[in-house]
Amino acid sequence: MAGRAPKYRRSAGSSGAFRFAIVAARFNERITQRLVAGALQALRAARLGPDAIEVHWVPGSFELPQAANHLAMTGRYSAIVCVGVVIRGQTPHFEHVAREAAAGIRHVALTTGVPTTFGVITALTEEQAWARAGGDVGNRGEEAAEAALQMAEWIRQLGDHRAGRSPARSGHVRRR
Repeated sequence: MAGRAPKYRRSAGSSGAFRFAIVAARFNERITQRLVAGALQALRAARLGPDAIEVHWVPGSFELPQAANHLAMTGRYSAIVCVGVVIRGQTPHFEHVAREAAAGIRHVALTTGVPTTFGVITALTEEQAWARAGGDVGNRGEEAAEAALQMAEWIRQLGDHRAGRSPARSGHVRRR
């Protein structure tokens, strides 16, 4: 079994100025709803209010990168969490959708500079998907939101450093 993502720990200098978008695929919607719930739980645990989180639904996982790109280009979001479920069927369609969703989400993050995280379950069976949507193997939506929180905080720390504020003095850097 794979390890679980580390939980977000708010640093001393964090303000509540973060704004997040969750982009969710409607295909396999019942399972995806659990991913959205996990992502919302993680973001709310970081003390983000309801006005700081938006949920946007798209038809399927293939459309996640396009929606994430449009959201990133608005400049309104600290990070974008993409969630969806792709389950292997009888044809190679699974590989195409999973590959393009992953590559597209990565491309959005790299070209826009907005952290865009991958909370898409790629499973061989529906049972495996449920296990990764809040079951025995965790919740990929929650994990993607945790990664988005950490990346948004990290980028904020870089901004503090570039503006002449030392991250070490502001509590953003932990010394070992």
